[in-house]
Amino acid sequence: MRITFKRGVHPNANKSLSQDFPIKEFPCPDTLYFSMSQHIGAPAKPAVNVGDRVLRGQLIGEASGFVSANVFSSVSGTVKAIVNNPTAIGGSAVHVVVENDRKYEEVTLEPIDVNDKEAIKKRIFEAGIVGMGGATFPTHVKFAPKEKIDVLLINAAECEPYITCDYRLMLEKPAEIFKGVEYMMTALGVEEAYIGIEDNKPRALEIMANMETDKIKVVPLKAKYPQGAEKQLIYAILRRTVPMGALPSAVGVIVDNLHTAYSIYEAVALNKPLYERVMTVSGRGAAGGNYLVKTGVRYQDIFDYSDVGEEIRKVISGGPMMGFSQANLLPSVCKGTSSLLFLKEEELNESEISQCINCSRCAKACPMHLMPMMIERVVNREAADELEKLNVMNCIECGCCSYSCPAKRPLVASIKKAKIMFKAEAAKKAAKGGNK
Repeated sequence: MRITFKRGVHPNANKSLSQDFPIKEFPCPDTLYFSMSQHIGAPAKPAVNVGDRVLRGQLIGEASGFVSANVFSSVSGTVKAIVNNPTAIGGSAVHVVVENDRKYEEVTLEPIDVNDKEAIKKRIFEAGIVGMGGATFPTHVKFAPKEKIDVLLINAAECEPYITCDYRLMLEKPAEIFKGVEYMMTALGVEEAYIGIEDNKPRALEIMANMETDKIKVVPLKAKYPQGAEKQLIYAILRRTVPMGALPSAVGVIVDNLHTAYSIYEAVALNKPLYERVMTVSGRGAAGGNYLVKTGVRYQDIFDYSDVGEEIRKVISGGPMMGFSQANLLPSVCKGTSSLLFLKEEELNESEISQCINCSRCAKACPMHLMPMMIERVVNREAADELEKLNVMNCIECGCCSYSCPAKRPLVASIKKAKIMFKAEAAKKAAKGGNK
């Protein structure tokens, strides 16, 4: 039986453009740019100075708080500069610039007891592990819940179109993934884990199912977007409903990405910090593939390597539903960079925006059961006091509403603005309350 969640959409998967390309190492450039903001939370603080020689696996950015993460060099070489540089999600961040000496001399973390719960938790923090499906939430924070956790869910749905890096990991590194899941279960003290995989990946399902244990089960999921979203995955596999405004831990669950499990395996078993990841290069405007890419590699280097045609219309970091269009190729690969897409005009739907026709397709598609068209109207009227009743903060920004809209309304953009308005209104009310 194919299990799933309520609502959602079925965009063209476009997985065939890259899914049959085995993982290969991406050629490393002469200069790398390491962002100190490769995670949600406080940026890391540079732990090196201009002129320092660094080794592969050396700490170059130190976590600056609980919700932060360490950053490591992926090459050996010399620190040439510490500068502000554009990021893939917009804005800029401090980057440590390293000139690659191509010696790849390295340093590793100290070995730990792989059966020690606290040692694994500490290693996850030391190694700079974050959610690698794109959210980049520091994993050590997620592994310190206040609630009792009884189930670990591994998101291997890879429901975003085009992206196939997790699929290739399942085909090529299944034993390592399962070992990583075991380490995660030890750290959380749970006896039950599920790996959810969409049924449009039959080879991965077969290989991973053959690795099943009494405690780790593989679950086929109906291919539907956003099947990999935390709350939707929890409902599909466990039939538990996360309350509005709550985290998965509220129902006893921790959800993590499959690539995160693989990186935890490397950190615990191989004493390797997180400084490289598998990512997909795809789109009809470039030669596709799945590559093991070192963090710090600029998008320009990927563009130059990927035989990109002149007819590309858009470059997206991440998937087409939740990724970020790029104004330039100055950003660099970070821990959460799952893909870089080079799209031609035929892959885009850039119809002109027209008036809302009150068809309610956006509401019917919304996996969080919101009313996107109503939120947009409130935003356009700047009626921030009406947003609370529309539960705007529960939006996961999956893009189902914009995808479904025949009028091509910028619904996700409106909801992002609505969240900013809601927070400002809440702050204003709190300030008034404090002045009474």
